[in-house]
Amino acid sequence: MKTITEKEIRDVIDQIKHAAIDSSLVDLGIVKDVITDGKKVTVTLAFPFDNIPIKEYLIMSVKTPLEKLDIEVEVKTTVMNEKESQRFLEMETKHWKGNKNK
Repeated sequence: MKTITEKEIRDVIDQIKHAAIDSSLVDLGIVKDVITDGKKVTVTLAFPFDNIPIKEYLIMSVKTPLEKLDIEVEVKTTVMNEKESQRFLEMETKHWKGNKNK
């Protein structure tokens, strides 16, 4: 395993798109924290509510590309606060891939 910088981690995470929303997880506010510690990175993902149907898919969409960097990856989850959730829902409505009114 190699040492990796937070910038390298963020460069990878910035490219990860939501499966159903035409926006990145970063833009949607889902990626809350990125903490690097030598050869380990901990990413905290915040969801608009606790039991979202694609929770595991989103966790793996972050974990898999980071593991390819030959580092240890831990993904933690939390729930967005009311303001973060409201912003997410507005972006979801605007960028939903099935939305015909773009």
